[in-house]
Amino acid sequence: MYDLAALEASLATSIYAGKLHYAPITGSTNTDALTAARSGAPHGSVYFADEQTAGRGRGDHAWLSVAAQGIYVSVLFRLALPVERLPLLPLAAGLAAAQSIRAVSGLAVDLRWPNDLLLDERKTGGILAEAQTENTPGAAILSYAVIGIGINVHQSRFQSGLATPATSLDLESGRYISRQELLVALLESLEREALALLDSAAAAAIPSRVEQASTWVRGRRVEVHGPQACVGMTEGLDEHGFLLVRAANGTTGSLVHVQTGGIRSA
Repeated sequence: MYDLAALEASLATSIYAGKLHYAPITGSTNTDALTAARSGAPHGSVYFADEQTAGRGRGDHAWLSVAAQGIYVSVLFRLALPVERLPLLPLAAGLAAAQSIRAVSGLAVDLRWPNDLLLDERKTGGILAEAQTENTPGAAILSYAVIGIGINVHQSRFQSGLATPATSLDLESGRYISRQELLVALLESLEREALALLDSAAAAAIPSRVEQASTWVRGRRVEVHGPQACVGMTEGLDEHGFLLVRAANGTTGSLVHVQTGGIRSA
């Protein structure tokens, strides 16, 4: 269980002060945060649980959320962010998650575009970003965004048939990792990365930072599914955070900007 008083004290000077919302069991923390956002909940509101009964990943994939075994948290951000920077949101969240995991466990996370947290090619976490935009005179901006993050911490067994083999921080580190300490570190990192998105120079550096933290975005043979279906080699990220894939067509294959959708190792 979380020590809620200690969490409040640890985050007393952050944007989350007085905005922590804990549920022992919920359907989905992202659903909770989105519902609250539509009702006017403020920037920095945090929704977290010990267990989810309907946890969601990208593409409405289920996220198994075993009681008291992982981090299941969603954060509501209200940022004056141009819509062209929205694709950077899950990338910034990935960087924040990687920073917090390294700080607490010493483990180096491999970021697989666009939303997977890997340890030695086994999945230990994922990110789900959902946003609402609004039109203003001259531009469309972000109304609110919800960043949901799930991290396997104590799990020792996983369901069969997963597309990517799974692992947990305890298994990979060989020791017990504190969920409380990790949650505080994660929220602090998310606050820093959210502020970076508001600065044009800092936001522009996010794709290159992700490339440095990933073995997947360059030199990997992948299959892309959906409207941009192709097979090819990854060639990094463009300035918007979209994946570049050189479609397999000899040495002159076309360069595909993958904006959304399924991608797996070929």
